Amino acid sequence: MSHKVDRRGFLRTAGAGAAALGLGGSLASCGSDETDTVTLTWWDYFTLDNFQPGMNRLIKDIEAGVPNVRIERRTFPFAELDRQITLGAISGDLPDIAIVDNVAMNTLGGGGLLADLTDRVEQWGQADQYYKGPWEGCQVAGKTLGIPNNSNCLALYCNIRMLDQAGVEPPTTWDELASAAQRLTSGDRFGLALSAIKTEEGVFQFLPFLWQAGGDLDTFATDGATALSFIEDLVRKGSLSEQCVGWTQQDVNTRFLNQRAALQINGPWQIPTLKKADFDWVVVPLPRDKEAATCLGGENWVVMAQSEHLDKAWEVLEYTQRPSVLVPYLTSFGELPARKDLADEGTWASDPALRLFLSQLPLARPRQYGEHYADASQAIAEAEQAVLTGSASPSAAARTAATKINKALG
Repeated sequence: MSHKVDRRGFLRTAGAGAAALGLGGSLASCGSDETDTVTLTWWDYFTLDNFQPGMNRLIKDIEAGVPNVRIERRTFPFAELDRQITLGAISGDLPDIAIVDNVAMNTLGGGGLLADLTDRVEQWGQADQYYKGPWEGCQVAGKTLGIPNNSNCLALYCNIRMLDQAGVEPPTTWDELASAAQRLTSGDRFGLALSAIKTEEGVFQFLPFLWQAGGDLDTFATDGATALSFIEDLVRKGSLSEQCVGWTQQDVNTRFLNQRAALQINGPWQIPTLKKADFDWVVVPLPRDKEAATCLGGENWVVMAQSEHLDKAWEVLEYTQRPSVLVPYLTSFGELPARKDLADEGTWASDPALRLFLSQLPLARPRQYGEHYADASQAIAEAEQAVLTGSASPSAAARTAATKINKALG
């Protein structure tokens, strides 16, 4: 079903950036006009083949369990979904329901594009069943604009044999991490691998260092410099490859899997691949400095405000949160529940690695900084690149980034 949105309200927040994207072809998805059956259009970015069995099962389950509803699904590449929703706000072609990256709440949450679910959630009465970070990631300007779909976070993977041979215990602090990474570095093997690529992926991996230093975006000039200095020191001592500025998290996992890195920072989505490794490994919390912290990843369910079927869309979201529906879905995707009451169900209840990640969700922080977060994120990525490529000192890069961050966030 195609829906018109309050373009003026949305464009106040999306601005010229959205208009510059161009309208392209029509994105309309036709709904059903049948009296008894409501067709809900649904957009997501789960395009890989391994996601399809779980997603198809979920949709089949919804259509069987929610009366008189049919789902019409459309997928986009990960990098395209937010853009297509933004374009839809201009052209008037939007879905009823979407599954979006939780960081997208920053840009999509303004201008009346997403339906306010606050009253429905209050009547539902299950908000307190969610971990703090995932639930806060659905809050924008005091309103509940989504429901967590799944959650993940970052932790530290360790090659057990390499640590044993070096006489190293899994590190719990920054000092221990620096020492362990140096002792584990040998030949073409680095002690640590992480992603510092100039995208949100690299920022996702950098922010825990900022938070662990006791800072946040509003203290980037000082605490950002501390975090940048720590990572720079790892590169300078040869414990972390300078090539990390071009590594995605998949590249990082490949280094670890090929035993070219003894430690890696990564998420639970790597576990299925690592279970096929010919060496033993363990996952531990990210080492702390002043504080313990990790970064929240995952997706949220959202409903478009101009959907003609808000009640039915909410009924679908509510249905997906039933344990009998949610546990098989999350298990098939290899993801973690955002709900505390599901901690003892599913594969994560018995898998030590998944259990570790689940234990870190209470510490996981959402990247919930407002509609101009993308500009702040870009400044952080540029600062880390500048430091690790030697074009700026940590203090200078942090000051430059802080100016851009403060301008972006007001």
